[in-house]
Amino acid sequence: MRSPHRPSPWRRPLALFAGLSLAAGLVACGGPDDEGLTRTKTPDAPVAAATELDASETLLDSAELVVVSAMGPEVERRAAALAVAAGAPMLTLRTDADRRHMEQVREEGGRLWEIDDVAEARALAADQSYWGREATGSDAAEIAAELDRLDAGHVVTVGAVDLGAGAEGRTVVADPGDAEGFAELTGVEPAEPEEERNPARAIAELDRKHPTAPGIDPEPAAPEQAAEDPIPPAGDEEAEAADAEEAEAAGQATAAEAERARRTIAELPEMSGHGDPDAVVLAGPDAPLGAIATARAVGHEVLWLPAGDPRATDASVSAVREGRSVIALGASFGDADHLARLTELAADEEVEELGLAGGGQLLLPGRRMVAVYGHPGVPAMGVMGEETPAEAVKDAKTRAQAFAEHVEEPVVPMFEIIASVAQPVPGEDGTFSVPAPVSELEPYVDAITEAGGYAVLDLQPGNARFLDQAKFYEELLARPNVGLALDAEWKMEPGQVPATEVGHVEAEEVNEVADWLASFTRERGLPQKMLMLHQFQLQMIRDREEVRTDHPELALVLHADGHGTPGQKFDTWNVMKQDLQPEIFLAWKNFIDEDQPMFDPAQTAAIEPTPWVVTYQ
Repeated sequence: MRSPHRPSPWRRPLALFAGLSLAAGLVACGGPDDEGLTRTKTPDAPVAAATELDASETLLDSAELVVVSAMGPEVERRAAALAVAAGAPMLTLRTDADRRHMEQVREEGGRLWEIDDVAEARALAADQSYWGREATGSDAAEIAAELDRLDAGHVVTVGAVDLGAGAEGRTVVADPGDAEGFAELTGVEPAEPEEERNPARAIAELDRKHPTAPGIDPEPAAPEQAAEDPIPPAGDEEAEAADAEEAEAAGQATAAEAERARRTIAELPEMSGHGDPDAVVLAGPDAPLGAIATARAVGHEVLWLPAGDPRATDASVSAVREGRSVIALGASFGDADHLARLTELAADEEVEELGLAGGGQLLLPGRRMVAVYGHPGVPAMGVMGEETPAEAVKDAKTRAQAFAEHVEEPVVPMFEIIASVAQPVPGEDGTFSVPAPVSELEPYVDAITEAGGYAVLDLQPGNARFLDQAKFYEELLARPNVGLALDAEWKMEPGQVPATEVGHVEAEEVNEVADWLASFTRERGLPQKMLMLHQFQLQMIRDREEVRTDHPELALVLHADGHGTPGQKFDTWNVMKQDLQPEIFLAWKNFIDEDQPMFDPAQTAAIEPTPWVVTYQ
């Protein structure tokens, strides 16, 4: 029989937690000699914990209370808030039905482009962002094993959770899903979360005394039980006996047992830990909410990062340079060796500051960029060619501000400056390309970087090698906020003439530039640099899968340059992003004259995935 106030069933009769003497401070930072039923631990070397189980095993030796959540954006968000407020670790149950749904959503990825309604497309994109994740959550057997390892005596379930064997020998209480139930279980009143906030970041920054937690619909009661099932009055032995007989037949807890179990959870001693001031937990963009909640629950400081890299924000860089132990949550940090390499880079105090909105030493992600494009003084070569440096800065800032209204990240104004210009004649050196003097580009580089923006030098090499032209601009590339772009459209084979056909570049030559630019950046103590690759036909980078993406000094960007109608642009976009290495960021170009019509900022931000760089030409 189910209580109408607490509709989710227990899978076995619940025993009262009577007579158990609990030591104060159940979750206290320290080693195995600490007293109490819950103990935490801090690893000595940087540790990467990709899953919730990894986080639990890394941070906890034991835990008296554990929160177990069903899968789903809202239910996990609530479970994480409950876990943080209660000071309990969190695990998420993945069922076979969840796994099948995740596979189905991944298969439907192409349907986005069939939807004209922006709101509907965004809703589907959000669904795919959640259910399209890599393998997440744990099955019932894995959760049961972890509950045994932690020696957990109490479990709070959130959503439709069947613990199976994991419920044996434990007091299991279902969260009712409302504000009253949250307060009853944790002792604090929750508030509704802001819808636009990143859920992982919200948990990392949650105020446990004034937590935000969404309400959820609990597992629905059977229709015949919904209108009845009062809790028998205390001392009404006849009613309790009848209730117990009916519950035993149904394999459920009685209403009285359920109520006593809830009180037992609420009466547990303070579960929150104090953390380790010599440790910091870094939560990457793919960190499971349960892993973040577990770290917060045991009292660690958690810094949410837009990338799986300790260099991502000023705060994470400072924490590493203070010599604090690093615990990284999320698969994006890679294995322990990769994390150690990134941590070493973040600890290098010789590296210059990036100085852009969003902070840190990484260029991308963490911010988006909006650029105007062109060659100084040549109106036919892009909008920037029509503007003075000051006018171009104003233009880039205006476009960046308009785009910023539709994305979460800070947006940085940028110039993409055509540095070397392809020519229809071979010229003195026979390369069909003329590099503009540094003195000609410098006023524009100065203007945008002094305005808090970024500059990218675009190379149209003709028959020259990209590397030779890149080295011509060493003086400008030695600045922290200047990157490089390789435009394969203008890369010609011997005998070819620019503008008579579309050029191409081999991955070997791209890698040659990447190797040099990465070494150049590292040797001069510069923050991460952009290396942009322009492409609108597959043949332009014919072996793109061979392009190296393992230089932490570089942010690789693929700029899809298609123009025309929305359908034509999306055709190009879809082809360009197909089989793209996940380490490469996507960029979009809006052609002011050629697009029919040009996308406005809202439409541009609604593109899936939202471009990290948007250029206006």
